[in-house]
Amino acid sequence: MSTLIRTLVLALAFNHLSLAAPATNSNNNNHTFDFIVVGGGTAGAVLANRLTENPNYKVLLIEAGPNDEGVLQLEIPFLCHEDTPNTPWDWNYTTIAQTGLGGRSIPYPRGHVLGGSSSVNYLIYTRGTKDDFDRYAHVTGDQGWSWNNMQQYFRKNENFTAPVDHHDVSKQVDLKIHSTTGMNSVSVSGFPTPIDGRIINATGQLKGDFKFNLDINGGNGLGFGWVQTTTNGPRRSSSSTSYLAPKFRQRPNLHIVLGAQVSRLLQTGTEKGLPEFRSVEYRLESDGSIQHVTATREVILSAGTVGTPQILLNSGIGNSADLKTVGITPIVDLADVGENMSDHALLGNGFLVNSTNTFDDFTRNATAAAQDIAFWQKTGTGFLVDTIASHLGFIRLPKKDPIFKTTEDPSAGPLSAHYELLVANSLALVKPPPTGNFLGIANVVLTPSSRGSIKLRSNNFFDTPLIDPALLKTDFDKVTMRAAVKSSLKFLTAPSWAGYVISPVNGLENATTDAQIDAYVQKNTATIFHPVGTASMSPKGAKNGVVDPDLKVKKIAGVRVVDASVLVCSTFIFCGVIF
Repeated sequence: MSTLIRTLVLALAFNHLSLAAPATNSNNNNHTFDFIVVGGGTAGAVLANRLTENPNYKVLLIEAGPNDEGVLQLEIPFLCHEDTPNTPWDWNYTTIAQTGLGGRSIPYPRGHVLGGSSSVNYLIYTRGTKDDFDRYAHVTGDQGWSWNNMQQYFRKNENFTAPVDHHDVSKQVDLKIHSTTGMNSVSVSGFPTPIDGRIINATGQLKGDFKFNLDINGGNGLGFGWVQTTTNGPRRSSSSTSYLAPKFRQRPNLHIVLGAQVSRLLQTGTEKGLPEFRSVEYRLESDGSIQHVTATREVILSAGTVGTPQILLNSGIGNSADLKTVGITPIVDLADVGENMSDHALLGNGFLVNSTNTFDDFTRNATAAAQDIAFWQKTGTGFLVDTIASHLGFIRLPKKDPIFKTTEDPSAGPLSAHYELLVANSLALVKPPPTGNFLGIANVVLTPSSRGSIKLRSNNFFDTPLIDPALLKTDFDKVTMRAAVKSSLKFLTAPSWAGYVISPVNGLENATTDAQIDAYVQKNTATIFHPVGTASMSPKGAKNGVVDPDLKVKKIAGVRVVDASVLVCSTFIFCGVIF
């Protein structure tokens, strides 16, 4: 990211930023609640809203980060690629050395702000496929997770709204499968890009893997379609702006503490022979003091795929041998805490184009960026109303790919892709050269077979954990990313791109063999930060897993986990889907 642009947007944002905002409805003498929700992110904000619909429930929401209200950088959709890393709204983690990336450690963005990663992600709204949820139902033995049953919750969440320019969307989305009565706003592009027509024409010219899909959220995700985004008019719609809108924050039974990092849960007794954990310990950023609060009903961990296992491990809940190694006294031996982590590897590819009508100047020209931001503030229109990509494609490896002779297909089924192409009218995900205009095609491995972990670094509860997403660690993942690169090049052979695309850049122009592509991939791959699995679901009574299908933590009482860490495998689902 350009230093000039970062300086500009941070300066604007700091006009509204409070790093340790006071609690809403706070009372320093109030230490007991019916429910305590740890993490005010994508899931936690939803829980705080739904639970406080019952006026008899007193709910405390604890968030480590600051308030998101009035933060310009988080509001403007196109600035999504500027929101992380190395900002006040990111935990600013780094991974351990990744063998699949040639030993590189990379930034690992996680939302550190009210709304969590839904406040800093790329706003892309993807439900997943029918295969994905039916697999959850099969793996857990609970049909409540099936695609058909989950439709009611998609609709309860979604409020499909017209794009900013109010154009006809009937050829971009299947309105029959969307809801207009939910909480979180979803829409499509509100500003046409110069490459929209070329992309759609290419889908008709190439067909096959690149066939047009009217709506990638209809259960069959294969093919190319229009990106759907969590936007409300010209602004980002997050779990905070929707589920914690001012009218909900004012509920007298909802209490919100910001700038408060939870360290661990404390055992409060036993219930039906199980150790009970209903006390929460946290540290206030404002003065460093340690506080304790208690839930009479449940503690709900919604701290995310990194934060939730860290809190459990700090609490003595995890692999006993590992806990002893770092000096934590084991209380409950639950070996899968922090294990089974999977994530989507991301590779940004760039192509020099014969055009002057791309968005690259925004990233490298502070004057142009300031003018574009001012225009957005004044009119609520322009290309900043959208995320960085207008179209995406989901593609499967061929059935006869040699990799399937040695690796079982990790996808959920025939309607689920192995990799993704995201097409953008700029090099938003890659630092653009000082001159020239570019097309960006990002590649994502959607069904990785690699599995990583979250482990404690020490017995200091506030030490950052050891994060190992195991990106591109297996042969399958490497083959899949190579196939995605080749598909990107093939997509640009469509007649609609004739005379427009000049050449690949940033090293891809020299990658013509499989070995050269693999080297290019290893050097340039990062993450699109969609980690799951570190508190994975399994059938009730199963010896593996961390939570039952109802998301109650195994072997203990009083604690539930509600966030993406419970998902048993990486899927299509992006952080934009919130219930």
